Amino acid sequence: MTNTAVRVLIVDDEPPIRKLLRVGLSTQDYAVSEAMNAKVAIEMVKSEKPDLIILDLGLPDMTGHDLLEKWRGEGLDLPIVILSSRTDEAGIVKALELGADDYITKPFGMNELVARIRVALRHRLQAQGEKPIFQTGELSVDLVKRIVKVADKEIKLSPKEYDILRILVQHAGKVLTHRYLLEHVWDGLTDVQYLRVYVRQLRQKIEKTPDQPDYILTETGVGYRLREGQQ
Repeated sequence: MTNTAVRVLIVDDEPPIRKLLRVGLSTQDYAVSEAMNAKVAIEMVKSEKPDLIILDLGLPDMTGHDLLEKWRGEGLDLPIVILSSRTDEAGIVKALELGADDYITKPFGMNELVARIRVALRHRLQAQGEKPIFQTGELSVDLVKRIVKVADKEIKLSPKEYDILRILVQHAGKVLTHRYLLEHVWDGLTDVQYLRVYVRQLRQKIEKTPDQPDYILTETGVGYRLREGQQ
């Protein structure tokens, strides 16, 4: 999918934010449409058929969470990137658990937003065609043979460490919440400290500088994101 084919719907009640997004995304050859509230957004999704939605959580007629839940409940299967305040970690987590693909915080950089959009679009396109070997930097993960290497040196991981890395690989570039990882690795165990311990151990094995990781990135108060692989 090329940029010229990508239609982005901006759902935000602040005209300056919509203008900033419209101008910034238009220079990247995205086709941009705008909705100032949930009612208009619902109609525009039906009429415009966007490829991706940028959704503000604070709308005047319906919360962004409720709108997101409505769309996902109706089976709307297109990338939705959340706009949120940096202090609203609980809101971000809730949005991700309701089915958002990613989030960007206000104030935001246009380059970062465009990168998140590309990741969200690419992740959807590749969801049915998962590559067996993932590569980012010197880290490679063979999902078929369950072999993990850093700079061609094989790394031995415990089953839980591998499970965490595997799930991050399958969603590379996308933030995964603590709850999501706990549910998929520990079948619903709710103590996030278990996750932190294993992520710390995993970083010790695959990162050159575990305290300043290159691969497993912390989304403070939210979860973790694996650096996107080479294309």
